[in-house]
Amino acid sequence: MTDFQKYIQRYLDLIPSGDWSAELIKSEEKTAGIYSNLTEEQSQFSYAEGKWTLKGVLLHLSDTERVFQYRILAIARGEKNNLPGFDENEYAEKSNANERSLESLLDEYKIVRKSSKILLETMSPDALQSIGTANGHEISVETIGKLIIGHNYHHLNIIEERYLSKLGWM
Repeated sequence: MTDFQKYIQRYLDLIPSGDWSAELIKSEEKTAGIYSNLTEEQSQFSYAEGKWTLKGVLLHLSDTERVFQYRILAIARGEKNNLPGFDENEYAEKSNANERSLESLLDEYKIVRKSSKILLETMSPDALQSIGTANGHEISVETIGKLIIGHNYHHLNIIEERYLSKLGWM
């Protein structure tokens, strides 16, 4: 197994069931449930100096999912060029997440997830098995779809362990 395969496997291993369509919904519901119960003040919380706020994490989920959607679309439609990577910290730094309302960020997250569900639900089995190159690594459309979920669960774990526990939720 390559280092890249090991890297993505850590996200895929977080998906609780083999029904990844259902997990798209479950991970969204869990994320929305947490963020719907935060106050605006709590959403500005960061567990350590230099770490993202809860708002920053939520916008990171939306940004990353958009990047994954583009990769899904491009590869499924036959793109042969290497799709670029992205620097999550640079995106976060330029996102202005903390200047936005929590409600706005949560609405955006839900809309982005709805778009992912529609995109993935309308892919043919052949399209889901399409292979392309992203950030210098071969990957299938289906795997990218699963990464949306695993990445979301990864951040939910961090939110529970490092944010909510310090806010007295856990």
